Amino acid sequence: MKIYFTLIQTDLYWENTQANLKMFNNLLENIPPESEIVILPEMFSTGFTMNVKNLEKPIGKKAFEWLRKKAKELNKIIIGSILFEENKKLYNRMFWTFPNGTFHYYDKRHLFHQGKENQVITKGNRKKIVTYKGIKFLLEICYDLRFPVWSKNNYDIKTDTYDYDAIIYIANWPESRKQAYLSLLRARAIENQALVLWVNRIGEDNEGKKHSGDTQSIDMLGNIIKKAKANQVELVNFLYDFNKLFQYRNQFKVALDWDQFKIF
Repeated sequence: MKIYFTLIQTDLYWENTQANLKMFNNLLENIPPESEIVILPEMFSTGFTMNVKNLEKPIGKKAFEWLRKKAKELNKIIIGSILFEENKKLYNRMFWTFPNGTFHYYDKRHLFHQGKENQVITKGNRKKIVTYKGIKFLLEICYDLRFPVWSKNNYDIKTDTYDYDAIIYIANWPESRKQAYLSLLRARAIENQALVLWVNRIGEDNEGKKHSGDTQSIDMLGNIIKKAKANQVELVNFLYDFNKLFQYRNQFKVALDWDQFKIF
């Protein structure tokens, strides 16, 4: 099974949904016709801000409506997270939007205390795996990368099936701690025998944090398939054949020796 991906690495306008949506409208004009899944960074419509008083109310509604509209218009799956208000609570919510208007979502589980995310946002309480063309994708956001138990894959020997085949990480992860994510991304791919997709922003936010992006795809061996240039706006386009993953799993079935446990 082959799937064509587009990973969008870009700077973000701070707390300016209209400007960000206009920018992404322009960037989306450049995606290849054959692209099936388009992935945007974490909190793509506002940047990683906790200043909710500065945001248009209801928070996240405009960006969510835009996601569904663009998915239909382009006939693509579009993925990205939004600071999203629901029932008087705020979530860092990652949407997987289909062209037909349906969607799935994942609420970020691990909230970044140093960024005061825990003071504003309600953390998620469940993992989310979405299936497309028979391929299973685990959805995760930024800081989740530091917590391997949350992304642990599982194998059922009776049915010869895995919980998932790929992990999608979207982020606003600063350059000052890039060595951490560069190491952890490879670890997650290797330990879970999965494709890893990483989409991170670039540029300096209004709090002075610089981001280099390093958007990339990594195979089950920890090899980089394709990577964006640091600090540059770039669309990373690539076709991945999941048969390579399945063949490797059959040749090196380390999953037989995985610790068997699940959470949420």
